[in-house]
Amino acid sequence: MNDIDDVFVARLMTSDLHTVTPDTLVEDAAAVLLDNDISSVLVVDDGALVGILTTTDFVDIVAKSQPKAETTVERYMTRDPITAGAQDFVSDVAATMVEHGFHHVPVVDGDTPIGIITTSDFAAYVSSPDTPSP
Repeated sequence: MNDIDDVFVARLMTSDLHTVTPDTLVEDAAAVLLDNDISSVLVVDDGALVGILTTTDFVDIVAKSQPKAETTVERYMTRDPITAGAQDFVSDVAATMVEHGFHHVPVVDGDTPIGIITTSDFAAYVSSPDTPSP
């Protein structure tokens, strides 16, 4: 296996992104998570990343409001999330995730989201051999 210090975010990130806008209803955002079996959705406004909403945020949503209330994503999203670039080293991103207790880091090019790296991506990388078996 390659030394993790030499691996770029681009190699581990997921580029199949699911996004919502700040005015998306939280119940619709929840459906995006469930329908796609994902644990976070990026919040974009005019193509620019403005926030992230994760499954953990839904605990707050249920605790603080009527879950079926007409509440928008903007109320519960994490604004201006810490991001990574495709050419950042995954070891640096992993250190940031540990430091802040994050499980998801959006990957951006400027302010445009191009991917996301999650704790699951790290687990998949560590658990997979470098070359597939014949």
